[in-house]
Amino acid sequence: MNGLRGRLFSELTRNWRLYLICLIAAGFSSGVYLYWSAQGKGPGFPLDDAWIHQTYARNLAVSGEWAYFPGEPSAGSTSPLWTVFLAAGYVIGAAPYLWAYLLGIFALAGIAGLGAQLISRISAPAGTKLSPQIVGLLAVGIALEWHLAWAAGSGMETLLAALVSLVVVFMLLSPSPAWFSVGGITGLGIWIRPDAVALLGPAVMVLLFTGSSWNKKRLHLGQLIAGFGAIFLPYLLFNRLLAGSWWPNTYYAKQAEYAIELQASLISRLQEQALLPLVGVGALLLPGFAFLIVNALRRKSWAVLAGAIWALGYIVLYALRLPVTYQYGRYVMPMMPVYFALGTAGMAAMSAALPNSLWMRVIKRAWMFSSAIVLLVFWFQGAQIYRRDVAFIEEEMVAAANWVAQNTPPDSLVAAHDIGALGYFAQRQLLDLAGLVSPQVISFIRDEARLAAFLDETQAGYLVTFPGWYPTLIQSGELLYQTSGTAAPSMGGENMAVYRWRFFR
Repeated sequence: MNGLRGRLFSELTRNWRLYLICLIAAGFSSGVYLYWSAQGKGPGFPLDDAWIHQTYARNLAVSGEWAYFPGEPSAGSTSPLWTVFLAAGYVIGAAPYLWAYLLGIFALAGIAGLGAQLISRISAPAGTKLSPQIVGLLAVGIALEWHLAWAAGSGMETLLAALVSLVVVFMLLSPSPAWFSVGGITGLGIWIRPDAVALLGPAVMVLLFTGSSWNKKRLHLGQLIAGFGAIFLPYLLFNRLLAGSWWPNTYYAKQAEYAIELQASLISRLQEQALLPLVGVGALLLPGFAFLIVNALRRKSWAVLAGAIWALGYIVLYALRLPVTYQYGRYVMPMMPVYFALGTAGMAAMSAALPNSLWMRVIKRAWMFSSAIVLLVFWFQGAQIYRRDVAFIEEEMVAAANWVAQNTPPDSLVAAHDIGALGYFAQRQLLDLAGLVSPQVISFIRDEARLAAFLDETQAGYLVTFPGWYPTLIQSGELLYQTSGTAAPSMGGENMAVYRWRFFR
């Protein structure tokens, strides 16, 4: 790890101008989203899960407990490392908003800088040497990509996971990767998102297809496993001690909740996942991505090919296990910067390989101009989407949580599907119908009759939900309050409601 720190320090000092540009670009890109949101219902976060992280972080900072409810340790946080980072904001008094936004901006800046350097590193052996000015423009372009700008202000670990993925792919492109460090970074990635374990795939591929003797391959494999295990095994023990299982509750709860999605054909699931990174400038990078794969096979550029296979495999992984597409594909967003970088490098290589005729020059310039226009149009549209999403959470989840805080006894037991804002603002004891902090629900997560019996057994006092999510369950409740937000109906949804459960009627 000392060697890795030295390399990263050297990289930062050598390219400090690039990373300064990236920080400015990321601050501007995300800052516009935050400012535009603040003119509406912000500041806030565009999804309720961000408040789950904030609740864990606040409890960790205030009481030193890893718990959603004080005194009740649980493994309901998908990203323990992100929670720790957020907890630092409470220690210095910059939480919940400012610190989360700053973390997102710094992660976006790192992705922009490393992504641009990845493009440059891949392009050089293919015969396309990029000038520092072009690398800087590419970095700015990455910072303006709308998925990434949205994620920077989401309060979630998404961009941190994406940054780790970029770091691993970047390290694998080195002539002699530091295998212990590659394993360690991959293990660290699992503390951010469990699906980071997939990064072992490209690492093992590069290790097997490069190098000289099998003795060295075995040595490097041992180093990779040792670095990975040193970080991964404590993660398993962490979850085991907290919840009695090797993986966090969210790993099981999400798959149980969306198991019905697996009834769709695999082809349709793959198509839906594959389309997510193509919404925006990613569509114009698809030919370059395909060209890069063919070129990497021809040149036996195993590291480049491994990165491309990992990006595709990431999509396949979610199509097989959790084929959801909501929130613009936030689950597959960690692969997007790698795809954008490889697609851009492929377009540069394709451009160099094409004849330099007049028509080809016109086509190349038209593609560059179109890419810039599409990038900016979707970045602008993304700001509108971010503002709307924040308004949705503020008008529904946060408004309902504040009502519960003001109109129910402090010792109330509240059942809810979305527990983020409720846990943070209402600070009531909760029954999590999504199973994140109430794992006993997972086995019957979509069975409304069983859920009703569960609420009776636990003597729940209130139910907070969107009516359409539990049409049978709400029949046993008395409507007390319903939000009046405009964002949800404008998106084709409904307003969240608070019911008094029948046990207390």
